[in-house]
Amino acid sequence: MNTKISESEIKQAVQEHYAALVADDEEAKSCCARESCCESTGIEEALKGNFAALAGYTEEQISQLPEDVVNNSFGCGNPVAFAEIKEGDVVLDLGSGAGIDVLLASKRVGPNGKAIGVDMTPQMIAKARKNAAKMGINNVEFRLGEMEAMPVESNSVNLIISNCVINLSPDKDKVFGEAFRVLKPNGKMLISDIVAKNLPEVVKSDIESWAGCVAGALEEEEYLEKIRRTGFADVHVVDKVKFDLAVLENSCCDLSDALGEEVMAKVVADLDKIEVASIKVSATKPG
Repeated sequence: MNTKISESEIKQAVQEHYAALVADDEEAKSCCARESCCESTGIEEALKGNFAALAGYTEEQISQLPEDVVNNSFGCGNPVAFAEIKEGDVVLDLGSGAGIDVLLASKRVGPNGKAIGVDMTPQMIAKARKNAAKMGINNVEFRLGEMEAMPVESNSVNLIISNCVINLSPDKDKVFGEAFRVLKPNGKMLISDIVAKNLPEVVKSDIESWAGCVAGALEEEEYLEKIRRTGFADVHVVDKVKFDLAVLENSCCDLSDALGEEVMAKVVADLDKIEVASIKVSATKPG
């Protein structure tokens, strides 16, 4: 396989993947978005069929949202739980999807604040706008665009959040550069994302694995260093959850959902070397 995948190929694959997940007639959604998820591991009973709970959303938060928002949450964490959102803030969510984090943030910023979501998939933007209208929320805005060229004014945002999306970008330097641009001085960034160690080349060069949030995952220190080089200060990990790949391999939420069966077959012998984790990173734009 050609190990060089173009940025346009990656973005197209990611866009098509997530557009399919929210299609009205799509029955075969990703395993972990289904209510029958993870029966073989016993997780289903603990989560009461709710994948959003696995990502760190509380029962109180979930109860505030339409079922459609919760069922179409594909993140790896709950950045809103860690973010210091204040009344009147302007909050920007990168890769906002169906809108779960934007809608939760909107309640924290109040009527004088604003929550903005940016996503490159038109179907996601349409679904998010529909969900906001269903909830009668007026202090939100969903904008179609890419993280590498955000449709957001410079120095206009108090806080940036993101939930398991930046790993999907083929040019993370541009993403962090844009994040730095749109933040106000002393503004903060609190993002959840996937990091990985010892990924085989066959994974990094597989287009399906990019859409599955694995191939584009950087090693933790490389990820943090990219943020520092952009100009951010006080860059640190505030929370980290390691994934047990052996457990995932034997559940309906197995790693082949992210890698594809062909790639999974090639790396199964090296699973004990691969490390995958969800981290929450905090960073500040100096004043």
